[in-house]
Amino acid sequence: MTKTSPAKLDEIRPVRPSREKAEDAVRTLLAWAGDDPGRPGLANTPKRVVEAYEERFSGYFEDPAAELARTFEDVSGYSDMILLRDVRLESHCEHHIAPFMGVAHVAYVPDRRVVGLSKLARVVDIFAKRLQVQESLTAQIATTIQNALAPKGVAVMIRASHQCMTLRAVNQPSSVMVTTHFTGVFESEQKWSERFLQSVQGPAE
Repeated sequence: MTKTSPAKLDEIRPVRPSREKAEDAVRTLLAWAGDDPGRPGLANTPKRVVEAYEERFSGYFEDPAAELARTFEDVSGYSDMILLRDVRLESHCEHHIAPFMGVAHVAYVPDRRVVGLSKLARVVDIFAKRLQVQESLTAQIATTIQNALAPKGVAVMIRASHQCMTLRAVNQPSSVMVTTHFTGVFESEQKWSERFLQSVQGPAE
């Protein structure tokens, strides 16, 4: 089966239903759960849920590559690793719509062009605010930075706890999932990948 590239998501996204239809869908789920959507305590719940979804999944309507469009070339010949550690992220598992939360570490080795650090954090946030699996989220961040900046390499690590591991029968509240994705020199040269891993696993200075 052919796997769809993350870059093609915008091209295949279905037409967005109206807010009214979304609120009706929430009422249907409340009724299916066994409650009365019309009772006072739930009367405004559909509106609140839809508003929450609008915020949690705003990444579908933002372009992460556009965040990296403004770059800087006057960096006095700097060509070493640039690392942004401990970028807080909150996302939702596409299998159960259960939250997973953690941090991302993002690094790249520039080839002439660099970008503001806040833009790297924005790329993380935009992809996180979509239904995800952590493996794809990690790869999407790295691939987008690689394509936009054309650096010598990109490294991304995400450490996250998944509520689907605590809310369901498996019940492992202390488990943490770690994923990495390397491109360029981080993939081809061990010295770069080892340096990245040592930098993100040690204490922050």
